[in-house]
Amino acid sequence: MFGVNRLKLPSLLKIGLPSLCLAFVFASCGSAPVRVPVQLSAPLLVRPMAAEPGWTRAGGLHGRFNRQMYLTAVGHGSSRQAAEMDAFRALVSIFGVTVQADTRLAEVYRRTGAVATHDVALGQEIILGAGMDNLIGAEIGDRWTDGRGHHVALAVLNRARATQLYSGMIRANQDTIAGLVTFASPAERLSLSGFSRYQFAAVIADMNTSYAAVLSAIGAAQPQGLRTGDHFRRGAQEIARSIPIGVNVRNDRAGRIQGAFARSLSDFGFRTGGANPRYLLDVDININPTDHQATIGGQPIIFTRIELGANLIDTSTGTVLLPYNLNFRGTGHRTQSEAENLAFNEAVQRIGREYRELLSDYLSRLIPTR
Repeated sequence: MFGVNRLKLPSLLKIGLPSLCLAFVFASCGSAPVRVPVQLSAPLLVRPMAAEPGWTRAGGLHGRFNRQMYLTAVGHGSSRQAAEMDAFRALVSIFGVTVQADTRLAEVYRRTGAVATHDVALGQEIILGAGMDNLIGAEIGDRWTDGRGHHVALAVLNRARATQLYSGMIRANQDTIAGLVTFASPAERLSLSGFSRYQFAAVIADMNTSYAAVLSAIGAAQPQGLRTGDHFRRGAQEIARSIPIGVNVRNDRAGRIQGAFARSLSDFGFRTGGANPRYLLDVDININPTDHQATIGGQPIIFTRIELGANLIDTSTGTVLLPYNLNFRGTGHRTQSEAENLAFNEAVQRIGREYRELLSDYLSRLIPTR
């Protein structure tokens, strides 16, 4: 079941800029929502055993919420919360859009607080749910229970209010995107920072796609100049292809360590090699037998320690951007050569597990904040 945060809002529409707070997803974001106690401006009372109202059977047709002014959807459940979430899901299904986004970029969007921060006041609460972000601006308009464990809820979205809210968020996000993909020079664009900024612009554009779907569902005009997330992802990949990263490994064995790092870089679209690269991954490996002693079947076992240091360097400034280190004792073997082979195998596996995550975290920190 989706979690829901209900936030009581101030009285003005606040749209934040480039500190990048994600109200969708990223999810797609994966982190559990924080539950905040709320009070509706006009609390709705549940009256057990009352006669079942017509709106529960008439597809949400309710006397207080006419179809010209509201979108409505009915939900059922064994509890009040279950019925409300079912109603929200039914309302979201009208929009027909689900945004999936990189969870790390989504977290940056949320953590830094920037884009379209959904602070709206217009006298109602905003509903935010992990994975159900199209519900921004929706609320529960009515509830009913039969007193025997069956609950029904009516989710409503005011068309005029939603038009104001979603149009405003799209425009704010468009301004943020414009700032992200505007650079002082070609060198600034063709950089790891430029790559990250285009990636993040894609995330925000995905959000705008979901917001535009809401506007379409309520019959409102959409702001001009909307671009899809794929447009900016293509820009990010163009940058990645333009800035190959050199990988220099000392004391490698058959290119295994170099290949492990190259695979992690290629996951982002970066190529490796080339002459005079802007970025260089400089790797140094030391491997030596240890004093650890063991025997198996009377045979002495040899253990090897591998120490690896890898620095991602901006060659234009000589700055170490991202250090990475490994230091461990490998699996023992009867021969030194095989013990070293096992240590290299483990190093390759660790790089595959760890380096992509480390680089992803670094790239996310390059996104400008307010």
